[in-house]
Amino acid sequence: METGRLSPLDSLAAAYVRSVPENPADDGLFGPDSIVWRINRDRSFPLAGMRSLMVQALHPLAMAGVAQHSTWKQDPFGRLAATNSYVLTTTFGDRASALAAAAWVRKVHVHVRGTDPETGLPYSAEDPALLLWVHAGMVDSVVEIVQRYGRPIEAADADRYVAEMVRFAEIVGVPREDVPSTVASLREYLESVELRQATPAARDAIAIVLDPPGLDADTRSLWHDLGQVAVGTLPDWAREMYGFEAPPPEAMEREPVRQLLGALDLAFESLPGVLEARQRIELRTRR
Repeated sequence: METGRLSPLDSLAAAYVRSVPENPADDGLFGPDSIVWRINRDRSFPLAGMRSLMVQALHPLAMAGVAQHSTWKQDPFGRLAATNSYVLTTTFGDRASALAAAAWVRKVHVHVRGTDPETGLPYSAEDPALLLWVHAGMVDSVVEIVQRYGRPIEAADADRYVAEMVRFAEIVGVPREDVPSTVASLREYLESVELRQATPAARDAIAIVLDPPGLDADTRSLWHDLGQVAVGTLPDWAREMYGFEAPPPEAMEREPVRQLLGALDLAFESLPGVLEARQRIELRTRR
C-alpha cells in the first residue's frame, strides 16, 4: 500500500478516538466482561459494516429515509464515521454518554419522515419496525463476518452477542420483546420481512459503498476486494435482489480475506490516536 495518509479514513479514526473515553465514569451499558466488547472491537468490523449496509438498504422505507434525509452521497466516509461513532460510544462509553448518544439519534429520527417513491408507502424513522430492521441487519452482519473472518467465536457466544445487543435496539425505541435474541431467531426475522426490495436508491447507495470516492489506487483495490467478500457473505435472497453474482470460492477463503483486513487495519491504526484508543480498551478489559 502507498505510505501517504489515507484521507477518507481520517474521519473514521477521529470518530474512533473521540468515542473511546480516557476516563469513563463507569463501564457503560455492556462492560468489559461482555461479549459485545469482545466482538465490537474485532478487526473484521469494517467488512461487517459493508455487509450491514447492503442488508439494511434492502428495506425500501429504511432506504428512502436515508436517501431523502442524509448527505451520504456527498460524504460517504463522514456518514460512516458518524455511524461508527454511535456504535463505539454506546459500546465503550460510560452509561451517560451511551444514553445521550441514543437520545440524540431519537431526536434526529423525529424529523426523518416522508413517502417512499417506489412503494408509495409513508415512512418514519421512529417506526420500531424500521429500527428493528436496521438493528437486525447490523447484528446479523457482525455475527456472520466475525465468525468467518474474525477472532473465533463459539455458537453459544454468537447467541450471547445477539442477546446482549437487544439493549442496543431498545435504547433507540424498539420494544425489547420484539428484538430477536438468538442467531437463529435473528435470521428467521430477516427472512420473514415481506417488504424487501433493491430499489434504485438502494442500488445507488451500494454502488458508492463498493466504490467510494477519495481512495488512492492501492486502497481502492483493497476496498474492491473486500467489497466482493461482503457480497459473497450475503444471504442468497439478498444477493439475488441486487443481481450480484457469487464471487469465486478462492476470494472467500479465510486467510486471504484476513490478510486484506490486516492491510486495511494497519493503515487505520497508523492514524493519530487510534492505537492509543485501542490500548485504552485493552487496559479496561484486563482490569
